Amino acid sequence: MNFHSLLRRGALSLAAAAALLTGGLTACNKDLDREPFYDLNTESVYKDPANHLLVLAKCYAGFNLSGNPGNPDVFAGQGKDEGETSYLRAYWYLQELVADQAVVAWNSPPLQELNTTSWTSSNDLINNSYTRIFYEVALCNEFIRETSDDKLSRRGIVGLDAENARRYRAEARFLRALAYYHAIDLYGNVPFVTEADAPSKNLPKQTTRAALFAYVESELKAIETALLPAHTAPYGRADQGAAWALLAKLYLNAQVYTGTARYTDCLTYCNNILKANYALAPEYRLLFLADNNVTSASEIIFPLTSDGVASQGYGGTTYLTHAAVGGQMLTSGFGINSGWAGNRTRKNLPLLFPATGSDFDTRAMFFTSGQTLEINDLTIFTEGYGVTKWRNKTSTGANGNDPQLIFVDTDFPLLRLGDVYLMYAEAVLRGGQGGTQAQALDYVNALRDRAYGNTNGRITLAQLTAPDFILEERGRELYWEATRRTDLVRFGKFTTGYNWPFKGYAGSGDDKQGHDVPAYRNLYPLPSTDLVANPTLKQNDGYN
Repeated sequence: MNFHSLLRRGALSLAAAAALLTGGLTACNKDLDREPFYDLNTESVYKDPANHLLVLAKCYAGFNLSGNPGNPDVFAGQGKDEGETSYLRAYWYLQELVADQAVVAWNSPPLQELNTTSWTSSNDLINNSYTRIFYEVALCNEFIRETSDDKLSRRGIVGLDAENARRYRAEARFLRALAYYHAIDLYGNVPFVTEADAPSKNLPKQTTRAALFAYVESELKAIETALLPAHTAPYGRADQGAAWALLAKLYLNAQVYTGTARYTDCLTYCNNILKANYALAPEYRLLFLADNNVTSASEIIFPLTSDGVASQGYGGTTYLTHAAVGGQMLTSGFGINSGWAGNRTRKNLPLLFPATGSDFDTRAMFFTSGQTLEINDLTIFTEGYGVTKWRNKTSTGANGNDPQLIFVDTDFPLLRLGDVYLMYAEAVLRGGQGGTQAQALDYVNALRDRAYGNTNGRITLAQLTAPDFILEERGRELYWEATRRTDLVRFGKFTTGYNWPFKGYAGSGDDKQGHDVPAYRNLYPLPSTDLVANPTLKQNDGYN
């Protein structure tokens, strides 16, 4: 059984168990604090080793699927879009719609607040991401707790079954660390609960951003030897390479999160990955097609997997593909049955790809017919270029697996080698030890050779070391891959010193070209609903 199918089977056959397991949610939303109402219970699930991988699959699926269709894991609210509650879609909103490379046309107040950098603590979409993060933490906490060595022994689980359970437990610890990494990045000081905190009526205590950084760091280091060697786990599962890549990202942003730079540590883990058996996909476009699990598996370190038949939902790459199609764009070219006329780009992104004569950067995937570069009205899809990066087409031009062309097969490459090349280069340029500028230049030029299909796009060392080059190159290589807000914050350009259309827009009469916003917006607020539910929490500065 492939992992796509396992994800779906885990989501369906253990839906009851999942509801029970989330009784100890670390988030404070009372609608999620429920008693089990199925015949299954924790003991009956975990005493059978055959269930362990199924429950682990639920932990993996939590990053992509919203739950069983019509019965989401996280309450969407009456009249709300269930797809918006899915983890990746909620996270993508908070990374891309708020920055210089994406904008959405749908005229809902929470989305338009993201478009205009004007959100408040009552924004539903900020709440969705927060709740998803802590739902994921709760799932992983319960799995880790119930597969402890003590409980395995008590249940008579020994031998190979016990060895597998320990490895699964390490994978769940990675997934929890990933969720907490997102919490560090988006929200800063957040509630904190581990498997040591048994589900109870007690309110979770708030930790600091720096303390949570140290915890995630220690967890990733602790599980390193328990995971399979880098690039050897079944596709879609976490191994050492995934832990190393997440550590590299954590260290790259350490100065933002803790006030102390850790670029040498970033290089240490980049180098670990670079010594492993990873390689760039032969063409950039292959990374974002329906068979990227085959054509790009050499580059993808950790994906969020999708299958149009086995795992269905309106988040993930189903959302990214459908929402980017509208205007004169033909759905047949994207392997989907309809376009949702939502996402397109602000002008900053296409302007990163200047015309260079006959040479062409193939990363510039834009649809311009009937679209304008400038945006005057955020709610008109044809204002702003279309982005054609995500497709439900295979490398041979076939459609994805879903015969109705609704749900998409394309996996989301959350961690990939191209990003590691750029992290290595940035860490070297910021003074990290363990790398060289010459090697950094080689890695960046490897990405550009792939992008241009020849060596005509290569840069010099002087260009590499120019103040804004790495940020701009990350914009070219990683746009719409849920990294942009984090990058802009790290470079000190998210709130001040760099603008994009409608940044900070306050309505009629305000400058639509964008302007600086207060520095407190480098972090999102804790949702107002959680502050009400848990009065011990302290709101981030600048928010009510």
